[in-house]
Amino acid sequence: MKTTLLKSEDYTRSPWKNGGGIFTDIADAHRAGSTTKDWDSLLWRFASTPIVAPGPFSYMPGIDRLQMVIGGRGLVLKSPTQEFDEREPFTTVRFTGEMEIVTVLEAGPVEVVNLMARRGAAEIELLALNEPGERQLSAGAHLVYAARGDCRIRLGAEDFAISHENTLKVELTEAARFTLVSGLVVLGSIRLAGS
Repeated sequence: MKTTLLKSEDYTRSPWKNGGGIFTDIADAHRAGSTTKDWDSLLWRFASTPIVAPGPFSYMPGIDRLQMVIGGRGLVLKSPTQEFDEREPFTTVRFTGEMEIVTVLEAGPVEVVNLMARRGAAEIELLALNEPGERQLSAGAHLVYAARGDCRIRLGAEDFAISHENTLKVELTEAARFTLVSGLVVLGSIRLAGS
């Protein structure tokens, strides 16, 4: 097990792919040997971003996306064929980067987290945990994000305190026991294909 504390002051900010806003890049991975770390070399990315006005999402062919509101409420994503209801915070929706999506803000600006991965390169999950309890984490990379205040967790027999908006990156070669001791965390899990 390898753990790395990612501090909010070290996160990088970048423009959305369509230039419509700025996202905060919390953690990502790119293809081995890529000379440029860009959207074409991206394997996966965990990021947060404010959505302050209605508008279109970036077109991201070949990318699967998970999204969750962590601040504010009332977000709805509309595509020509379906609607994704994120009106309540900490609800996860899944959609593809090819979908034409426009945001509807029913109660003002929101803050969201996104976990995205190149289709076929990784399997991803995103969920919020706010009740103390235990679960198994599979082999792979896991991001424990303190979305709302400080939190405490236990991995195996080791305790960790994570300050507000910081993230503990956990890399596992085999399954491990994860316990939420206190607080609320957003847990992003990534399993690369073939691992």
